[in-house]
Amino acid sequence: MIEPRHLRVLQVVAQAGSFTAAARELRCTQPAVSQQIKALEKSVGTPILARSGRNAFLTEAGEILARHAAAVLTRLTAAEEEIAAIAGLHAGRVRLVSFLSGTSTVVPPALATVRAAQPEVEVTLNEATPPRAIDMLRNGDCDIALAFRYPQPPGAHPDTPDAERAAGTDWNGLVVHPLLTDRLVGLLPESHRLADAGKLELTDLADETWIVGCASCRGHVVKLCERSGFTPRIDLATDDYPTVMGLVGAGMGVAVLPELALSSMRSEAIRLAPIVPTIERAVVALTLPAYESVPAIRLMLQHLGNAARP
Repeated sequence: MIEPRHLRVLQVVAQAGSFTAAARELRCTQPAVSQQIKALEKSVGTPILARSGRNAFLTEAGEILARHAAAVLTRLTAAEEEIAAIAGLHAGRVRLVSFLSGTSTVVPPALATVRAAQPEVEVTLNEATPPRAIDMLRNGDCDIALAFRYPQPPGAHPDTPDAERAAGTDWNGLVVHPLLTDRLVGLLPESHRLADAGKLELTDLADETWIVGCASCRGHVVKLCERSGFTPRIDLATDDYPTVMGLVGAGMGVAVLPELALSSMRSEAIRLAPIVPTIERAVVALTLPAYESVPAIRLMLQHLGNAARP
């Protein structure tokens, strides 16, 4: 009989690429990982991993098993949560993953409200941007993922499925709960010639030195600039938004960031101006269909929606 804990170990080995790396992630010994894989191979009656040096590769049977493992573990998690609710445990736990600006704005009031309303619910929080957050949800490593995506500009060729997966914008098969729309704004040093312009077109910044933020937003901004006829000169890049603001305030360049990233920060040394035409991203909470009936997850989704309202 196939045991769920063995499937979980298989998932981690397949993702990590070696028994040693998997052992570190699972916080156990390498022999323990090896023993569980052997037990799983004994259960299915065929090898599921092949080793070459320190690396481990899925066999054809292993690929089939790994493909079904995420769905099996997801359904088991949903069953555990529903049973906990029926048993009077007030629906157990919620594993939440969010990108940085969502973590600092939408998530805190939602968590506080859930804790006040239902203190028995255990909520854990991790940070990850798409596509990592989407992968975690599909692999059963979280229950709710906050994510975002930008609309395709008029006349642009639609992204391929592979490109959508790589960007974390493939939401097929997931339950989508819209939270808010978040526009892009320009950041300028207070001494900049356009500091009092009130609004900016991307082409106004074509000759500037740029400071960029997280990889997902960075890639989209570069695409927008290229469609406007120029490639931005990027000298500095950081995933930390306060650092972006500090660099802009010090006169090191200009930036274009989502407004949500700035809502919890203020600086007298920078000026903000909306980008025109308006460019917005959709911010959503995603979950799996199997989790929709879990009371704790429904509760968290409800309060995430309430916290995102203007």
